[in-house]
Amino acid sequence: MKVYIDTWRWEGVPFYIRAGKCLPVTCNEVVVSLKRPPLDSFGETDPGRPNSFRLRLSPDVLIALAMRAKLPGEEMRGEDVELIARHQSQEEMAPYERLLGDAMRGDPELFATEAITEAQWRIVDPVLDGATPVYQYDPGTWGPAEASRILDPGDSWLNPSADPRQRGERLSV
Repeated sequence: MKVYIDTWRWEGVPFYIRAGKCLPVTCNEVVVSLKRPPLDSFGETDPGRPNSFRLRLSPDVLIALAMRAKLPGEEMRGEDVELIARHQSQEEMAPYERLLGDAMRGDPELFATEAITEAQWRIVDPVLDGATPVYQYDPGTWGPAEASRILDPGDSWLNPSADPRQRGERLSV
């Protein structure tokens, strides 16, 4: 789905959400792709990927900053690089273990408020009412081809990699 946030800061910025069952990779990942600057620093015919921030929430937790950087040497050529900060702790509870523990203790911090739940239903209701079509797709694929119809010109899906240290691959549309 494509949604917009109704604030001046995010006006006109599309947020694409893709979810499904039996996709090639199971993870929760947010990728913020930045617009390309008006001037190309390296004068390349292929400017590489846009600079981006990547937040992987599960199953591994990491924050990554990806950008075009100059290759060492005399030539003005760039390469795509990514700086990754990864959180690793064997002592933490699994997410559902913590959630169930909080529920049993009556701690509402991780639970949605009524306003949030109502907002989520406004998004889901059209699908349940049949106003939004549901498309079939083969297991192990990145979903139906129809998903690309919601993308703005020049935008593409980013298919996450099973290895959290690797940037995903862009799905050309």
